Amino acid sequence: MKRVLCTLCALAITAITAQVSAQEQEFQTVMTPAFSPITWERLVNAKDEPHNWLMYNGTLDAQRHSRLDEVNVSNVDELELKWAYQIPEIDRAETVPVVVDGIMFITEAPSNVVAVDARTGRQYWRYNHEMPEDLRICCGRNNRGIAILGETLFMSTLDAHLVAIDARTGNLLWDTEVAKHDSGYSKTAAPLIVKDLVVTGIAGGEFGIRGFIDAYDPVTGELVWRTYTIPGEGEFGVDTWLGDSWKTGGSATWITGAYDPDLNLIYWGTGNPGPDWNGDVRLGDNLYSDSALALNGDTGEIEWYFQFTPHDVHDWDAIQIPILADLNINGQNRRTMMWANRNAFFYTIDAADGQFIQGAPFATQTWAQGLDSVTGAPIRVPGLAPTYEGIMVSPPITGGTNWYSPAYNPDTGLFYVTSFDGEQIFFKRDEDYEEGERYTGGGGRYDQPMDAFQSYIRAINPLNSEIEWEFPIMPRSSAGITTTTGGLVFSGTADGYFFALNAETGEELWNISLGRRVHAAPITYEVDGQQHITIASGNVVYTFTLDD
Repeated sequence: MKRVLCTLCALAITAITAQVSAQEQEFQTVMTPAFSPITWERLVNAKDEPHNWLMYNGTLDAQRHSRLDEVNVSNVDELELKWAYQIPEIDRAETVPVVVDGIMFITEAPSNVVAVDARTGRQYWRYNHEMPEDLRICCGRNNRGIAILGETLFMSTLDAHLVAIDARTGNLLWDTEVAKHDSGYSKTAAPLIVKDLVVTGIAGGEFGIRGFIDAYDPVTGELVWRTYTIPGEGEFGVDTWLGDSWKTGGSATWITGAYDPDLNLIYWGTGNPGPDWNGDVRLGDNLYSDSALALNGDTGEIEWYFQFTPHDVHDWDAIQIPILADLNINGQNRRTMMWANRNAFFYTIDAADGQFIQGAPFATQTWAQGLDSVTGAPIRVPGLAPTYEGIMVSPPITGGTNWYSPAYNPDTGLFYVTSFDGEQIFFKRDEDYEEGERYTGGGGRYDQPMDAFQSYIRAINPLNSEIEWEFPIMPRSSAGITTTTGGLVFSGTADGYFFALNAETGEELWNISLGRRVHAAPITYEVDGQQHITIASGNVVYTFTLDD
């Protein structure tokens, strides 16, 4: 990667002077300026408000594409730091802010939210969610974002609650316990608004939970429906689990999904079956783990499912964000769902009925000979399940990609994903389930340093799964992607660089060192007629614009 010279000390000084200090923020509580309430109609037509970023994925189809073009391929190298907001808690930030009419809402670890002026980063108010001391979490004290409806924010919390917060004042409106945190349940993902419901998933797949997707009343916080992602006794698919293993089978739902208003379908991914690496105790395909689920938007009923990795024994969660788009398939316009899976295969699927259209590897993999041309089911290479001694398989546990957001640009027709070519030794062990304790049945280890492998942003043609271009990133990146009508792809790196690529060619056009790992996805918005680009790096939220 080319490097643009940057003085970190100067950047840090600018960041400090561009924000209110953490001490001042702690005592500052100011109502946000008035804004037009966020109606369901506004969310459905979010593409028509490119000056805002109204939900975690930008739009209901989750394309993470903005129509803004003030910043474009001809001037992106002129971007400068506008302001920076220092998150008081020293932790890894995975937040994707929401922007409404010049107000930005930022979530912080472990489960706090702050409202700031999107022009300056100056704080209006803060909500801190009090946490119990006995949290049982897998993979960090993460909170990735909020949802908004009317003048109310909805946030998942690490202790498995869902809270509603007044967006004007930061006051708590209601607090609903979704599940018992001491049993291993937690929540990290931004909710999704679907009409008059707050739809939300659950985390905790490494603790023998039983996964589900919920919908709540936004006014009262009462549960409207719950759809379990593992069938129970007497239900279709329960026979894909050995004995009572379905009761502790994982299949968490820990990343935000998508929604199609015309089809009235909610699309949501499910995680690995449990225990992760020892499948002997849960023989069978283990529905609906490692699947894409299409749920009725009113009732939560499963309309169809597509299982990417039946009987997964490598921890390849299918919690990637589903991206919806209209594509011309063999001369026919079809509503499709595009999915770059952790198992290293890219899929194009009919969004209406779940029919497999096509797919192929987008990252290095050794576990499958390919996909069945009709069903899309993997054709497994025999003998690659984890063993007590260990066996080498690609992709590694982190996958060909993971939870970090991909993007789709309808202008180029390309799907962009952060990918990784690597391998890992997988092993299993015997382990008994104990409520609230980790239940994984094995693990993995690398036998080479990480710099022996390659990480890329890859641009994939969803019509044939061919990689049009790739941009190398080392070390392995875990940053999300956003594209714009200005012809740009924005993303970041593990060693703290934020950069822009040409969406057509993959050529690097701009980068800057922020000094800390980029572990989130960027957003872009417009205020006072000026386009802003925002990214979290380390525990700082940075915002860039063209020179005033």
